[in-house]
Order: sequence, then structure tokens, then C-alpha cells
Amino acid sequence: MAGDYSLYLVADAEFASGRDLVPVIDAAIKGGVTIVQLRAKDFPFRAFTDLGRRVAAVLKKHRIPLLINDRVDVALACGAAGVHLGQEDMPTALARRALTKSSLIGISVNTPEEAQEAESQGADYVSAGPAYTTTTITTGLPVLGLEGIRRIKKAVRIPVVAIGGITDQNARAAREAGADGIAVVSAILGAADPEAAARRLKRSFGGSTPLGGIHE
Repeated sequence: MAGDYSLYLVADAEFASGRDLVPVIDAAIKGGVTIVQLRAKDFPFRAFTDLGRRVAAVLKKHRIPLLINDRVDVALACGAAGVHLGQEDMPTALARRALTKSSLIGISVNTPEEAQEAESQGADYVSAGPAYTTTTITTGLPVLGLEGIRRIKKAVRIPVVAIGGITDQNARAAREAGADGIAVVSAILGAADPEAAARRLKRSFGGSTPLGGIHE
């Protein structure tokens, strides 16, 4: 199963500025978001699953895949298309056994070696970051810059999504460095008009404006 990763929204409950995430996500999809990762680090299982089901219902209408951050159990409970895992989370091979062969699995990476390991374990894509300096998420990892994105892209055959500090001012540069997509949090969640923000990002990255989807 291949996905359209061109405009990847990390819908983090912590950065929703007090707004209900569901209508924000719906607006962002209308602006061109092609895939959504739902992240709720501090939510217990039931609250995370309830939110996931609400988001999944919206995404189903648009044929946009939903990924769940970290939690394979939540992904299974809300019928998500897959999961996104960090370096310290469940191993890719184990997640694959718990999910289905067609489920999407993404891995966060910071080096070409991590990207190669993710690919060898069966990941469908990697998110490479932080691409630029960002205050949204503190990882303690070195900033990759455009050269770091290039190195990771050259190291693997699976799609590479640039994440961290992406704006409509630098999205095109990430694409020129080889990124297959850009992942954003605050650039959309923090915007007064999420739909317009998504459109600007999509235009900057160079993707088409019609709604994306998932294709077999």
C-alpha cells in the first residue's frame, strides 16, 4: 500500500490551542492535507480511542488515511490505517505482526543508518527530522538541515517526509532536497485559518491542490 505523504498533518492534541481537533483537521484536509497522524501523548486509552474514532470518521469521508502516534492498541481500536513509531517505541516487526500486512508504519529517524534500519524492518516511510530548528517538539536531536535530508533520501528507497520547523517559506527547499512530503504541526494547528494555511504549504511544496488519498 502506497500513500501520498506530500502534506502530512501531525494533529497533536497539545497544540490545538484549546480548539476541537476534529473540525481543524477537516478544514486542513480541504486545504490539501493528504495524511493525518493523531498524537495525544497524555491521553489515556479510552480518551485517545474516542478521539481517534471521531477523526477516523471525518477522514473516511475524504479517503484520507489516519495514523496513530505510538499506540498500536489505539490504532487497532479505532480502525486506523496504521501507526507512526519513534526510535524507542515498539519495534517495526512486532507492530507489523500486531497490525495487518497492508497497514502503514512510519518511523522517526535522524540519521541515514536509522532510516536504513527502518526500511530493513519493513517500514513504509520515514519521517526525517528535525529538518529545521523548531520549538514545537523538543527532541534533543541535531538539526538535519537540507543536506541531512538529502543524505537520508539517498540511503533508502521508501518515502522520506521532512518534519520539524517546516513553513510555507521553506517547504519548497525541503522538496528540492529530496523530501517526498512535509509534516507539520503548528504551521496548521496554530493557524487562525487551517484550510488557508494548508493551501499555502501545499502550494509552496509544489503538490497538486486537489484532495489526496490512499491508493492500493
